[in-house]
Amino acid sequence: CQLGRTTNKTVQRQEYIAKDSILCELRDFLSEGAEDVDYITFAGSGEPTLHLGIGEMIDAIKTMTDIPIAVITNGSLLFREDVRDDLLNADIVLPSLDAATMSTFRAVNQPHESLSVDLIIEGLRMFREVFEGEFWIEIMFVRGVNDGTDEITALSDAISVISPGRVQLNTVVRPPREDVAPVDEDEMMRILEAFGGNFDVEIIAEKRIEVHADILPLLERRPLTLDQIADSLGMHRNEAAKYLRELIEQGVVVKTMHGDKRYFGMNPKALTSPTPEYDNI
Repeated sequence: CQLGRTTNKTVQRQEYIAKDSILCELRDFLSEGAEDVDYITFAGSGEPTLHLGIGEMIDAIKTMTDIPIAVITNGSLLFREDVRDDLLNADIVLPSLDAATMSTFRAVNQPHESLSVDLIIEGLRMFREVFEGEFWIEIMFVRGVNDGTDEITALSDAISVISPGRVQLNTVVRPPREDVAPVDEDEMMRILEAFGGNFDVEIIAEKRIEVHADILPLLERRPLTLDQIADSLGMHRNEAAKYLRELIEQGVVVKTMHGDKRYFGMNPKALTSPTPEYDNI
């Protein structure tokens, strides 16, 4: 996990947060106007398919709005028929697959002991057969862990079996662990070429790295609100929120409340300078 060592691992599906409260909050948000929203995305700091009500929530959202629904998932539970059924009405599903051998899977993802990479690949294949929406796979590369020739070949073979609509290549950005390093641009190009012309493959790390590199110096000085960050970068708040979510998932940025405002700041583990003061604007 990019948020650090995970000690509480589970594959048990539950209603961890009441689905009615989630739907109520979303309904309130939509009632205020959502003309600039591109997707309603199930993601969060955890695995969304662990929520037992995700299928019901997707169906309920479909009755509220025509905004497409995306699910960002680690794909680990798609071998289960109930999970596959729950995601069928989503518009786009974006699972990750960072390894195709068990040893590398353990090194990169540190999975629950009951999970195997072969089972996950088979679950992705089975879901792809029945899912009619967009299906993209993201691969997160870590230098010296899953970027070797053998690992890339194994991943390419697995992708051939799964047959996604698109493959997105990514790498870690300023992870808090010192022993985890990103793959550089030249190496990412080598990986892209290694996949050949058999798939629709793109490198998504480059723009993310550029935007992350713009965001982090701002937050190293002081925590900021979403609107302050968006204004500083000259981008829509929804786009800024997407990049902030990625940095939060990587353990680099944290959310805090100060009064009635939500601020984004550097994770102390990733911060090398003294803790900044809050802006009370």
